[in-house]
Amino acid sequence: GIAFREGLPKANPVILEPIGTLKVLIPDTMMGDVIGDLNKRRGKVLGMEASETKKGYQVVEAEVPQAEMGNYTIQLRAMSQGRGSFVYRFDRYAEAPANIAQKIIETAKAEKEAEE
Repeated sequence: GIAFREGLPKANPVILEPIGTLKVLIPDTMMGDVIGDLNKRRGKVLGMEASETKKGYQVVEAEVPQAEMGNYTIQLRAMSQGRGSFVYRFDRYAEAPANIAQKIIETAKAEKEAEE
């Protein structure tokens, strides 16, 4: 117990968050809205290309933290008037940004204090 408590801070621990690959199929006219929404979700757009299967549609590929995907189905439906669809798959873990890590730490401390 003591070695763990003393050694952990010296190890410079980081908080990791799950990141997934998102592929969104949307009408050409909705590109701006979808890209803007992905940016708000801390998404990183990897590429865009014309759909091979649907004329007038684009496929946007992005990496998005899983924590930001909560209401994406509803948002995409609203933005695309029900015409957009997506596939999201877990890809890897990445270090959480400092502001997100700080929120997690503060929440954990508050929960621990509430238990005591």
